[in-house]
Parts: sequence; structure tokens; C-alpha cells
Amino acid sequence: MKTIPKGSLVEIGITVMNAGNRAPQVPADTQKVNMEMLVKGILTADSRQGEEAEISTPTGRLLKGRLIAENPPYTHNYGEPISELGAIGRELRAMLKEKEELR
Repeated sequence: MKTIPKGSLVEIGITVMNAGNRAPQVPADTQKVNMEMLVKGILTADSRQGEEAEISTPTGRLLKGRLIAENPPYTHNYGEPISELGAIGRELRAMLKEKEELR
């Protein structure tokens, strides 16, 4: 496995709850897997992918977990724009301006 150097941006996985320990209302297929938290941060020492590593988060916390990836991408988004929301800013500014003029 590849060794990733200290100071690299990485992502680690930390098991928060083991399979089977979830709340009873959680679906059966979800009960069968561990709940895992993924955290990005800076590697504090040379580490190998797949092994335990320590990171420093942007807030300065030190966390240990299984090293998943080097230079991980951000893959989330907020979906497609909602056209109805596009005019709200203009409408609100017009309403506030009108209210200010009435004073």
C-alpha cells in the first residue's frame, strides 16, 4: 500500500457505532453495517492507506481513524437551482426599500 506523507490532506473513517447497536426503528439492512464518520484533515505523520492514522482537523482537533483517501474531493452539492427562489431577493429588497421610504 502507498505511504502518504505527513502534511497531506486526507480523509479518515471512524466507526461511531458498531453494526447491531443502532436504534430499533432503523431499517434492518442499515442495522447490519457500522455507522461511520468521515473526516478530512491534515496527516500528522507518514501513514499507509487502509491503516490507522491521525489527522489534525481545521478546528485543531486530533482524530484517529482508518486512512481512506489522499486529497479527497468534495462530492456534495445542493442540487439544481429552484427557479421560484430566484426572484425572492429582488422582491425582498423592494419591500424593504418601500418600508424604509414610508418612515
